[in-house]
Amino acid sequence: MFEIVRYTPDKQAEWDAFVEVSKNGTFLLKRGYMDYHADRFTDCSLMFYFKEKLYALLPANTEGNTLYSHQGLTYGGLIMNETCSAANVLNLFFEMNSWLKEQGFQKVLYKPIPSIYSTLPSEEDLYALFRCQAILKACGISTAIDYSQLSKWHKDRHTALNRSKRNHVTVRQTQHIHAFWQILTSNLQTRHGVLPVHTQQEMELLMQRFPENIVLYEAIDTDEECIAGMLAYRSKNVLHSQYLAASLQGKKCGAIEAIMEAILQEKGYRYFDFGISTEEGGRYLNEGLIYQKEGFGGRGICYNTYEYTLS
Repeated sequence: MFEIVRYTPDKQAEWDAFVEVSKNGTFLLKRGYMDYHADRFTDCSLMFYFKEKLYALLPANTEGNTLYSHQGLTYGGLIMNETCSAANVLNLFFEMNSWLKEQGFQKVLYKPIPSIYSTLPSEEDLYALFRCQAILKACGISTAIDYSQLSKWHKDRHTALNRSKRNHVTVRQTQHIHAFWQILTSNLQTRHGVLPVHTQQEMELLMQRFPENIVLYEAIDTDEECIAGMLAYRSKNVLHSQYLAASLQGKKCGAIEAIMEAILQEKGYRYFDFGISTEEGGRYLNEGLIYQKEGFGGRGICYNTYEYTLS
């Protein structure tokens, strides 16, 4: 029923064009984003054709005898357009599993695209996972804000916002991230002993490739010095916080609250997504971090990972 083709670079234009018109794809699933770290993964992305037309995509990589819903991405489940039906997606999974077994794979780890990123209902793959007897392997809880019904902020967040106004903190959009990156790197090293997932050079490359999708909201003081920032990812209906950090002065001045006030005045989005507040596959919840996010009116949305064997 389906022709299954492994992605090769000569198919980039076809891949990207499908993502653009899909009901659940985002710019992270275009090859220009996926392939910036291609040297770290053995790509095994799949393209599914039905009646000689491209029907769906699966961003994936391989490691040993396991197919991963791409490890270099936060999410990367089946990318579908509005013509995909539940019955066809179920058959697609069954045929994909047979193909994978023929290729020597024994297991699949699958990260569906969270529902808030879809422009239409897109959970046909979740039903197929159930039929494949998949188990929930990991669950990261994020915090999302619905732009159509903004909730009240916690009192401490309002207090900090008022402090930012007294200190004349302003927020601007920029493509220049050097000053912010220094704050971000210092904070991560001091608190957790780690570096950002991306290097500054990698992020600058991605911003050059996707200038409409990646932007820095920068909080500045009266001397126009960067004291905080949010590097945001813009998709069709979600504004996502990829990196958020403030200097010591920025924390004292309520700079994060100033950024959030500006963010929530943005138009054209259905949701704002803070990103997950969990570690170790969801087994540890950073209660302080998620409390801060919930203080802006955010509530839970899950980033799940499923696993099944090819028996």
